[in-house]
Amino acid sequence: MHRITGKGGDSLIEMSPTESFNDDLNGYHQHASSSSGSLQQGQSEIDRQQQSKDSVFFRDGLRRIDFVLSYVDDKDEKKQERRKVYEANLEKVGLQLEVEDKSESEDGKTYFVKIHAPWEVLATYADVLKIKVPFKVNDIPDNTEMPMNWMSTPFRLPDHIMHPEPDFFTAPFNKSKSDFFLIDDRETFFPPSTRNRIVYYILSRCSYFRDECGDKDKKGIKRLLNNGTYTSAFPLHDSRYWTRAKDANCESERYNLYKHWARFFCFFKEQPLNLVRKYYGEKIGIYFAWLGFYTEMLLFAAIVGTICFVYGVLTYDDNEWSKEICSEEIGGNIIMCPLCDKKCGYWKLNTTCNSSWQSHLFDNVGTVFFAIFMGIWVTLFLEFWKRRQARLEYEWDLVDFEEEQQQLQLRPEYETKCSNRKMNRITQEMEPYLPVTSKCARTCLSGATVLFWISLIIACIIGVIAYRLAVYAAFASIMKDSPTAQLQVVGPLITPQLATSVTASCINFVIIMILNLMYERVAVWITDMEIPKTHLEYENKLTVKMFLFQFVNYYSSCFYVAFFKGKFVGYPGKYAYMFGSELRNEECDPGGCLIELTTQLVIVMTGKQVWGNIQEALVPWLMNWWGSRKARSHPESLYSRWEQDHDLQGFGQLGLFYEYLEMVIQFGFITLFVASFPLAPLMALINNIIEVRVDAWKLTTQFRRPVAAKAHSIGAWQEILNGMAVLSVVTNAFIVAFTSDMIPRLVYMYAYQPDGQMNMKGYINNSLSVFNISAFPLDNKPDDDENPFWFNSSIHTTCRYRDYRYPPGHEMQYKHTMQFWHILAAKLAFIIIMEHVVFFVKFFVAWMIPDVPSDVRARVKRERYLVQEYLHNYEVEKLKIQLSQNTHDECTCAPMIYPSLPRHEVLSECL
Repeated sequence: MHRITGKGGDSLIEMSPTESFNDDLNGYHQHASSSSGSLQQGQSEIDRQQQSKDSVFFRDGLRRIDFVLSYVDDKDEKKQERRKVYEANLEKVGLQLEVEDKSESEDGKTYFVKIHAPWEVLATYADVLKIKVPFKVNDIPDNTEMPMNWMSTPFRLPDHIMHPEPDFFTAPFNKSKSDFFLIDDRETFFPPSTRNRIVYYILSRCSYFRDECGDKDKKGIKRLLNNGTYTSAFPLHDSRYWTRAKDANCESERYNLYKHWARFFCFFKEQPLNLVRKYYGEKIGIYFAWLGFYTEMLLFAAIVGTICFVYGVLTYDDNEWSKEICSEEIGGNIIMCPLCDKKCGYWKLNTTCNSSWQSHLFDNVGTVFFAIFMGIWVTLFLEFWKRRQARLEYEWDLVDFEEEQQQLQLRPEYETKCSNRKMNRITQEMEPYLPVTSKCARTCLSGATVLFWISLIIACIIGVIAYRLAVYAAFASIMKDSPTAQLQVVGPLITPQLATSVTASCINFVIIMILNLMYERVAVWITDMEIPKTHLEYENKLTVKMFLFQFVNYYSSCFYVAFFKGKFVGYPGKYAYMFGSELRNEECDPGGCLIELTTQLVIVMTGKQVWGNIQEALVPWLMNWWGSRKARSHPESLYSRWEQDHDLQGFGQLGLFYEYLEMVIQFGFITLFVASFPLAPLMALINNIIEVRVDAWKLTTQFRRPVAAKAHSIGAWQEILNGMAVLSVVTNAFIVAFTSDMIPRLVYMYAYQPDGQMNMKGYINNSLSVFNISAFPLDNKPDDDENPFWFNSSIHTTCRYRDYRYPPGHEMQYKHTMQFWHILAAKLAFIIIMEHVVFFVKFFVAWMIPDVPSDVRARVKRERYLVQEYLHNYEVEKLKIQLSQNTHDECTCAPMIYPSLPRHEVLSECL
């Protein structure tokens, strides 16, 4: 049955779908054409198919469906009562409802409540929410023509897709001055995204209790969804994504988005951001604008990183220290001390030949240049994004949005849970507030929970480190006779170090994924417990909690390999152990720990990106395919628009949050540790090209249409990116200084080369210290059966280890040499110089590039000026007309107290 509200909103009238509607229902309804006859109970399938249900309008074909609620009638009287009261209250505030009986649905048990907001409701709430609407066509010429513009033609989209609407000057809507704005048709004046935003605002604040009950907590569609009263609430897509709507009144914007944006073969095309904003709202539009801009900027980082990698490949044969490691005369005659107690035997240096060559690809002079370049690139990216964001703020009418967000968009949960009231000093109105004591207690509990989970991650990382220490001895014992060397191609590459590193990285990745799933629920719960005041505050609090956790979760293993592994190992006879246990701290290869950091980075970063894309695209597709398997066999005219959307996945309040989080974590990988892997930006670029289209595809085809929401920026993510940009300079400086072997090599070449030549001959011998095998304690000495066949204790009396210490027999034996302190001083000097240079360039670039482009600043000022001028002229003209009507019998002249102002074209049209 179709239910509408009578005068005063106090009575419900049940009408058949084809009966005509009254013209005077509160002034809300448009005229609906009458149809002859009523629908018969035993209507045949042929009759039902005459009118397609794949439509976004009520049965009268005139009123647009702005929102849909669905529920399954499970005979629960409490739920039935809630629905009855809630829907009656919706009708009291002016919304019009039309119910689809369960017999009409595909599964035979789901009811659908279709909601339409008439003009009076839209105008009232547009005034309340201060929604900006056009009042004059933009008269500032667009001088953005680029030189060599023809070269970008293959990447462009049609103009009607890129600019679906003309450019207007806008002002906040005022219901009492509706004739001031450019209203051609009331039904299409507010776009569908604005309409569903207004309706959702009403739904989230409408109560489902009777006035006599007085239970103020029973309010909002969110609570009704949580307690199962309704199963879903969503606005409708305007068409199927693969074909245009048959109704000419449907815009088919979803089809245009799929055709020009959501298909992978459009990856080289620009994004239709204005159409995305018009269809999904500014919040989603800002995300795709940021993701597209980030991907464009990655192109420059990827090019430079690839050049640095190619430099490492081209200088492969000039790598003197690797030649020494691999040669039989040098590396083959250097006996290295065991890498673990008892189970590890002595080994020859040339067994690390392959890892030494691999390390050179990433550990070379180009790495230092790339680390400095990335510090500057990050600054340019953030500064140019601020300019891009400022332009979008103006073009999308978001310049003054932040204040509106704070003052008007109170969360319904905050309003219901905060029973205390206090006077707002600005508005002089009573508003809900959370007492300071309660706020402090909730914040402390929230902070303690976050710290507990971060501690849990650190405990897991320590467990992985213990695994590395324990398993390394096992791998070393198994591989002592090199059974893997018999394997062609990959055999020589498999070493105990590589096997330990790869398996530990995989285990770490699995732990990361499991902890993520667990913590997500906890983060949402503790954020809800804090009762944030606004939606913006809620998102910012959740963002900080999730990012702190993810930061530790994803990056802690990389920090361990970069800054702790091999730094606290002691020396033979006096090794350092993990927390006093029997597990000896890990050592780095003679070629350095950088290659292991690269391995860790590639596994975690690639694994996360591959898993993320599978989770984002494949899982929703499979769920939708399974959920709509029955309905696909129905005729197109019977598979209604609301049922099609109901069978899709819900985007969720935090859908966009996880998209940002995924990209910001990736941003950390390509900035914090980029000195160890110059190809990371290239991998991120390839992933993001796919990511843009995967996100667009799933949003357009696999998810219900999200409720449109406004956002003037990327929110707290901006500050997080700024913090990571600063931290990346520090981490890369430390990686080059302490993880890479760049500084020790330079110190050797310039100060310790015995022949005084500028080359690296003799570096390996110089970088290894000597230990007397007979001085090994029994706890450290390898078992007899663990030593290789070529080892003879009567011939081999010393072993070498990676450090700068005096040899046995010296008066300062096993103490650090002066070269060690020279190298340490050089490392610290490099860190200070690199940080100061990069920070100086960063702050200089940030100072040179204004956050808001000059033309945008001029447009904002002109728009504000025009709003004041036109409103003034409008009021003056309106008053003149009013006075002339009142005094037209006594005096026909206009009062002279009003200034004579020229009429503007828009005023003559409006008046």
